[in-house]
Amino acid sequence: MTQALRNPPKKDPVARSRQPTRPPGIRSRSALGLTAAAAEGRFELQQCAECGTVQYPPREVCVHCLSEHLPWKPVSPLGKLLVSTTLHHSNDLYFRERLPWRVGTVHMQAGPSVVAHVHGDLADGDDVRLALKLDRSGQAVMLALPIRNTPHMEDDKILRETACDPKFRRALVTDGKSAVGMAVTQALLDAGAAEVFLGDPQLWRKEPAFETLAADPRIKVVPLDVTDTDSLERAAGEYGGKVEILVNTADMEREGGLLHAKDVNTARNLFDINVLGMMRLAHAFGPAMCARAADGTRNAVAWVNVLSIYAQMNLPARAVWSATKAAALSLAQGLRAEMRPSGVRVLNVFPGPLDHEWEQLTPPPRVAPKAVAQAIVGALKDGLEEVYVGDVAKEFRVRLTENPKGLERELGA
Repeated sequence: MTQALRNPPKKDPVARSRQPTRPPGIRSRSALGLTAAAAEGRFELQQCAECGTVQYPPREVCVHCLSEHLPWKPVSPLGKLLVSTTLHHSNDLYFRERLPWRVGTVHMQAGPSVVAHVHGDLADGDDVRLALKLDRSGQAVMLALPIRNTPHMEDDKILRETACDPKFRRALVTDGKSAVGMAVTQALLDAGAAEVFLGDPQLWRKEPAFETLAADPRIKVVPLDVTDTDSLERAAGEYGGKVEILVNTADMEREGGLLHAKDVNTARNLFDINVLGMMRLAHAFGPAMCARAADGTRNAVAWVNVLSIYAQMNLPARAVWSATKAAALSLAQGLRAEMRPSGVRVLNVFPGPLDHEWEQLTPPPRVAPKAVAQAIVGALKDGLEEVYVGDVAKEFRVRLTENPKGLERELGA
C-alpha cells in the first residue's frame, strides 16, 4: 500500500538545488498521437480501419494487414499485469536519480501487450487500467494503475512524477480579486496546497469576498499588477523562489468588434494585461521556476494560463479581446517549449463564456468560476496540458476538428 506523503521540512537555504533532468524524449511522428491524447487526458490508440486491429506501439502501417489507414480511436484501457520487475540500476540520469523504479508488461483486453510504468499498489497477475500520462520530457508514457483507487495512491512516486498535484506545494494566483482567482485559490487550498500567494492588483479597491478569503492563515496577499514591471520584480524577488505552481488569472474583457470600435486605448489596455502581462510574468517568475523543477517534494511543476475558447476561434462581437486571447495562446505555446527542458508543465485552460459581470447578456450555458477552478485542480492532478471547461468549449473543441469554417460563419452571424 502506498505510504502517505508527508509535508516536507523547510529546505536548507544554503543547500544546492538539484539540476533538472528529463527522461528520454525522442518519439516518432506517429507516436506523437499518444502525446496528443495524453495532453488532454484521453486514452486512444491507433485502430486499423480495414481489419480493426488495435496497434501498439504506434505504426505507419497495420501490423496485421499492412493498411495505411490507422485513425486514433478510444479503446478499453483495461488489461492484466503479466509480470513486473523493479529496476535498481539505470544508465539514464533521470531514472538513476529516482531508483528504484518499477516497470512491467500488461496484456490489454483490446489486443496488444505493452510495457508500462507500474504503480506500487499492483501485484503480478492483477487486473489493471492503463493511463496515458505526460512525463517530464512532455511525451506520453503508459502507466499501469489499480482498477479502483487505493488509499493515498496519488502519492506513489511514479504518479507524482507525471502529475502536478498541488498537495504540499505553494502556488501564486496572479489576480486574486477576480471571481476565477478567488475560486482557484479556494480549490488549491482544498486540494492540499501548503500556501497560496494571492495577487492583489488594486490595493485601493475593497472586495469583501477577497478580504474573507485572505483571512485564511495559509494565504499571503501579495501586491501584484501584471501591467507594472516593478510590481512583478518586487513580488518575484520576495516570493519567486517559493512558487511551485503559478496560475495566471489576470484578464481584461470588453465588448466591441473591429470596424466601429475606434477606441485604440481600450485595445492597448487589453493587450497590456492579457498578452504583455503574461510576458512580464514569464520574465519575473519563469527562470526561478525552471531552476527549481527538481527541488525534491516541493519542486516547481506547473504554469497555468486561464485563456478562453475564443483564443481558438474569434468571436466578432469581442474581436479585439478574442485577438488578445489568441496572442496569449501563441505566447503560451512558446513558453511551453522553453519550459519543457526543465520539466515544468504549461497548462492552457479554455473555458466557455464565464458567469461573471462581463457576460451578463450572454445566454446560457455559462461556466461558473468554481467549475473553472475545479477543472484546473483536476488537470494539475492528472498532469494535463490542455483542458476545455463547459459545454460551449467542449462543443467548439469538436467542431474545430470537424468543421472550423462552419463554426466561423456561425459566430460571425
